[in-house]
Amino acid sequence: MPEILHTALAFIVAIATLIAVHEYGHFIVARKLGVKVEKFSIGFGPALFSWQSRDGEVTYVIAAIPLGGYVKMFGENAADLAAQASSISEQDRRRAFDAQPVWVRAAIAAAGPLFNFLFAIVAYIIIAWVGQEVVPPVVGEVYQASRAQAVGIQSGDRVLRINDRTVHSWQEMEEALKQSVGHTVLIEVRRDEARQRFRLSLPQTEQDSMMVNVADELLGISPDVQLLVDAVMPNTPAADAGLHDGDIIREVEGLPVNNIRKFIHIIQSHKGNPVSIGVQRNNTRLRFSIAPREDDKGHVRIGVRLSARANYEPEIYHMGMLSGIVYGFERTWEMTTMTLQVIGKMISSSISAENLGGPIAIAQLAGKTAQLGMISFLSFLALISVNLAVLNLLPVPVLDGGHLLYLAIEKVRGKPLSTRVMEWTQAIGVFMIAALMIFAFYNDLARLFRG
Repeated sequence: MPEILHTALAFIVAIATLIAVHEYGHFIVARKLGVKVEKFSIGFGPALFSWQSRDGEVTYVIAAIPLGGYVKMFGENAADLAAQASSISEQDRRRAFDAQPVWVRAAIAAAGPLFNFLFAIVAYIIIAWVGQEVVPPVVGEVYQASRAQAVGIQSGDRVLRINDRTVHSWQEMEEALKQSVGHTVLIEVRRDEARQRFRLSLPQTEQDSMMVNVADELLGISPDVQLLVDAVMPNTPAADAGLHDGDIIREVEGLPVNNIRKFIHIIQSHKGNPVSIGVQRNNTRLRFSIAPREDDKGHVRIGVRLSARANYEPEIYHMGMLSGIVYGFERTWEMTTMTLQVIGKMISSSISAENLGGPIAIAQLAGKTAQLGMISFLSFLALISVNLAVLNLLPVPVLDGGHLLYLAIEKVRGKPLSTRVMEWTQAIGVFMIAALMIFAFYNDLARLFRG
């Protein structure tokens, strides 16, 4: 129960923060450009708290359902404006949203996503200055008959550069390797006090490179880690055999195992046949015989959720003043392009839409990163903020990108679209967003129940 409450609280803080940033962008730009704002709400539904601005013009609201928010501007709805025509002062009429030129309305619409980008930039700058805990790019194991072994990479080598990019963590190294799939890559390492370089080709894969663990599956190296059982799903082979949350998997079929991919491969190769798994529980070594089962989607599983934990102390990597600022912009750009690539590849089906996460996945990540500390949680917020900005800029009616599209059409035509066309396209937009949310929620539930 405490873990569920912690996850729920982290989720609420994350969503409320990012929505507040987004809506504040719309709010402050509207106010600065002279548009009358009537309400600024974080959340939907009944108001928990509300208060007036100093000038008495704006009602600020904290509502009960923290899954959204809105800024209500005077004159957004032409029908409401027409109904009040006789009682509206000339000053208010000039400050109405619909009375503004296209560029003002476009600036207000774009401000929400822009503030999400700015939030991510500032967050990444803070992370760079304060320092982030990273898994160092030190080779723990080199697989037999792998490309890494063929060129001479050894256990203990510390990777310094991938092509022209300096790397300071295993994650940065993996991201750089993904860019080289299908090409030749130059890897520079430090061995003892000497530097060595290795050149090799990373083949193109059938699966998209974003979904491939390149270091592990193509290069043939892994960090020095241990496999931790995060959760044992009920009514599964692992639960029936007696595996517990927190067990550390030391060996499978008598062979040491220190990466999740290798463990999954062994499990899948033993479909229906018992596999011997040795674990460490506190200071005791235990062994279990577990027969993997095939689920209704053809996946062979034992029913555990695993994570990899480094066997050595993580390093704290921080940057100087100027390099931290540069990192904030570069990292935000990297996350933006990655988000766009993932969206494009989901549309083209080169990445399965099953990877799409919804509110449960976001809540789980919020809870997990919050447990890891403020820097990890801030990094998570920055990533979600970039995703929120990109998604809102898609040209879908009811999203900010849809409003910008309407305004672009109005600028070209010299007049706005008809009310009927606006209503139909917005209905389609609502349907698309609702369908996407339902599908993402279904994915969350499917992952939750299958483990």
